[in-house]
Amino acid sequence: MLSDYAARRDAHLVAPRSPYFFVAEQDGRLLHQYVHRVFWQLSRQIGLRQRGQRNGPRIHHLRHRFAVQALTNWYRAGEDVERELQVLSTFLGHANVRDTYWYLSAAPELMTHAARLLDKRWEARS
Repeated sequence: MLSDYAARRDAHLVAPRSPYFFVAEQDGRLLHQYVHRVFWQLSRQIGLRQRGQRNGPRIHHLRHRFAVQALTNWYRAGEDVERELQVLSTFLGHANVRDTYWYLSAAPELMTHAARLLDKRWEARS
């Protein structure tokens, strides 16, 4: 999907020389405010938010959901979550893996999985 986007982006732009992967119409970077405004408009169009409603899903909720779901799936599959967490951290654009750890405390199921792993480590050391 990203390759398809890149091909369409490059075909649409007169001089695709931007250092940014996701660009605005004039080949500049996407502004934070613009992305949020478009998300609000789209969330209204598909029924996630009613017109005039101030609360509702935010674009950052999608990022959070993705991170929690990835971690949950890795735990359920028996993956080496510590190794995979480094991949997730890079994908999320975090400079350090510790910036990704807070996702572990964001969902009760993740806390349960993390606690089980910690218990196994302590049992192995005993």
